[in-house]
Amino acid sequence: MKDAPNPNKVVVFSGAGLSQASGLPTFRDSLGLWQQYDVLQLASPIGFAKNPELVHQFYQERRLRAHQAKPNAAHLAIAELEQHYDVVVVTQNVDDLHERAGSSQVIHLHGKLNELRQTRTPYAVYPVADQVFTESSTAPDGTPWQPKQWRPNVVWFGEQVPFLTKAGEHLRDAGKVLVVGSSLEVEPAASLLSYCRQRAAKYFVDLTARHCPTGFYLWQGPAIEQVPKLVNSWLNSAHLDFSVKEVH
Repeated sequence: MKDAPNPNKVVVFSGAGLSQASGLPTFRDSLGLWQQYDVLQLASPIGFAKNPELVHQFYQERRLRAHQAKPNAAHLAIAELEQHYDVVVVTQNVDDLHERAGSSQVIHLHGKLNELRQTRTPYAVYPVADQVFTESSTAPDGTPWQPKQWRPNVVWFGEQVPFLTKAGEHLRDAGKVLVVGSSLEVEPAASLLSYCRQRAAKYFVDLTARHCPTGFYLWQGPAIEQVPKLVNSWLNSAHLDFSVKEVH
């Protein structure tokens, strides 16, 4: 059928709950000692224009914390799916734990902490890993560091989320969809669900099971426990299907 999903295509949609299992706080929780500031002072174009040094300090702290974190069992299991499936990870997280776990196709809806881009040339993006920039630093392009000329390559409040259409196209094609670490109750996650095929097998891994989207199978429990179990069941099924085809 023309509208049938691809049985070999898996889309994993991940949110902050997955990174929490690696010790990374959510954005709100990461404010910590920054609670004295309004969130728009730290994560908006207006806040950056007023005080780029403050914004860089905030994001450098988050970048260092993310750099020190390690992929957890769920990240590793998701990467293992590539043994038998075409896997695309669509994530709301700004860390690179999926990549470090081994996932090769990752779409970052909200950008990446370990990258900076030039404010005058938005497509000039540079990896920065755990670098800390001060007045005496050299910028990623080799010029003297000027805070207002560089910004974290992340999506701020009031900015459009890139790659939504691309993510939706992958979801539309997927025969399997796994949601982990996201409540799917806020945008853009909520609207992305509309791209899923009705015939696709959809799974929702959640610790509290407070909310499960219509049409999803619920796997309740910690992501680091439930995701490896689910992945193993898929891989075992894929091995079995392959063995049957060989016999025929």
